[in-house]
Amino acid sequence: MALHFSRRDFLPAGLKADQIELVENTIRIHSHSVKTTAACPHCGTISRHVHSRYRRRPADLPAHGRAVELVLLVRRFRCRAMNCSTKIFAERFPPAVTRPYARRTSRLQGLVRHLGLALGGRPAQALAARLQLPASKDTFLRSIRSTAKAARSELRVIGIDDWAWRKGQRYGTLICDLERRRVIDLLPDREPATVEAWLRARPGIEVVARDRNGGYGSAVSRALPKAVQVADRWHLLENVSAAFLSAVQRNMPAIRKATGANTLDPKLLTAAERLQYEGFLRRQQTNRMVRQMADDGTPIKRIVRLTGLSRGLVRQIVRGEREDVFRIRQSSLTPWLLRLEREWAGGCRNGAELWRRLRADGFQGSLRVVGEWTTRQRRAEQAVPQGTGKSPSARKIARLLTMGRDHLNKADAIQVARIEAALPALATARRLTDRFTDMVRNAREGALEGWLEEAESGLLGAFARGLRRDQAAVAAALREPWSNGQTEGQINRLKTLKRQMYGRANIDLLRARLVAAS
Repeated sequence: MALHFSRRDFLPAGLKADQIELVENTIRIHSHSVKTTAACPHCGTISRHVHSRYRRRPADLPAHGRAVELVLLVRRFRCRAMNCSTKIFAERFPPAVTRPYARRTSRLQGLVRHLGLALGGRPAQALAARLQLPASKDTFLRSIRSTAKAARSELRVIGIDDWAWRKGQRYGTLICDLERRRVIDLLPDREPATVEAWLRARPGIEVVARDRNGGYGSAVSRALPKAVQVADRWHLLENVSAAFLSAVQRNMPAIRKATGANTLDPKLLTAAERLQYEGFLRRQQTNRMVRQMADDGTPIKRIVRLTGLSRGLVRQIVRGEREDVFRIRQSSLTPWLLRLEREWAGGCRNGAELWRRLRADGFQGSLRVVGEWTTRQRRAEQAVPQGTGKSPSARKIARLLTMGRDHLNKADAIQVARIEAALPALATARRLTDRFTDMVRNAREGALEGWLEEAESGLLGAFARGLRRDQAAVAAALREPWSNGQTEGQINRLKTLKRQMYGRANIDLLRARLVAAS
């Protein structure tokens, strides 16, 4: 069936249409090159001597809801150069039309590549079927890999961080150009030798932003000894918070005595808290056994072999970090605790009303979660006058100690004052935590040395000694404008791509999708 309409709209530049026909649901465009000569691909000699002809049928972009197929009349030419080994060659079409041996036009191949980069294999195939694009999932993946290009620009400032192939078991490394805000490369592991080899091949790097992973730091020091290493500021704040929480956990027995909650009345507990309390009683026997072995001089490695407990758990018991009765995990209510405490102090004691107020501001949790929180608050208040109520968790105490005093209600302020009066070392650790946070946020490099000297002899000593070993990178974090936030954002994008491909993508496909789409 011959069709009569404008042929110019269908064809790429460099082709001339001979005929357009409709065969079932496919538009076929018979065309040939507008050039009368061709250059030999081997020696470059121009030839006009045609030997024979054949037809190629590359797929093209769909039109009017139908698939489009180009029927290209390809001429074979004779090469008349005496010294050329090629006697007969096929004419080459412009790159904008199609590539040698390609089954699609260049413009269709570009669309296939962009769909593959955006969606991956199966999702791109499903969408392509609706768009009348004849391509399989493997074709989309091959198009991504075949067009992946390594970054050629000179690198000066990079960020480096690890990402999980499988959390807790296998990790890779992501490298980001912080100046151009794009991913440069993915490495299949996080071994220092791998990172060091990559860095040695790029001696022009001047600044490396990283977290406090000792392996990355040593690799940078060996490969680029003159490069400035910058510790990530977010990780510094997270680390000091974790160090202060650890100090609170180690002092929980003394904190319970200071708050008058050394004994606990099970009648005041909710059902969930009673389960936690019973678990705490069961843990106490194990804790006493491990502490007794440690006091007798038994090494941690031998305790692990004798008890069958994990090394991390034994370390927690020996350090006194497993004495908390009520261990609160992160929940949907955690970001709203400050708001709840303000409403509670303001006189709103009804769980349903509190839930409605939070919902109006975007809270997505259930009424049950808020109701249980109000029940705990009410029972704790009833127990305070008797002096036999339960002590708050270590996490809550750490939060109360680090909050501004003007943000505490009267009961919390009294509790904080009791704890700081009974444990002056913990009060000192809290002031050091506040000073460190202020130092990082306001880039006060000059205060670092004094802070380290003061903190090394207190409850934050382990954290301070770790900073001392990496002092140059920490000082650079307080001086330089660079940080690893950009790299962390790219890792979030990497996680999205991994999940989109059901975690089955290998390193070259992940690299292609990340680098090409940056």
